[in-house]
Amino acid sequence: MRVPDPERYHVTLSRAGRPAMHGWWGSEVTARGKFTEWVGDWGRPGAQVTLVDEETGATLTSWPDKE
Repeated sequence: MRVPDPERYHVTLSRAGRPAMHGWWGSEVTARGKFTEWVGDWGRPGAQVTLVDEETGATLTSWPDKE
């Protein structure tokens, strides 16, 4: 049985291009909930929130959306 990596999903809050806060979770569902919470709490002009799957290196979502 494979044990989930407790630091697989990484949420980062950056301001003015510099990391301000990080969090890691083993569950994508939990990490997505934290992502949404952080956007609600910290989503202001100049802020960037991203959710990355550290195992694959893929950015799963970001705010504001990249165009």
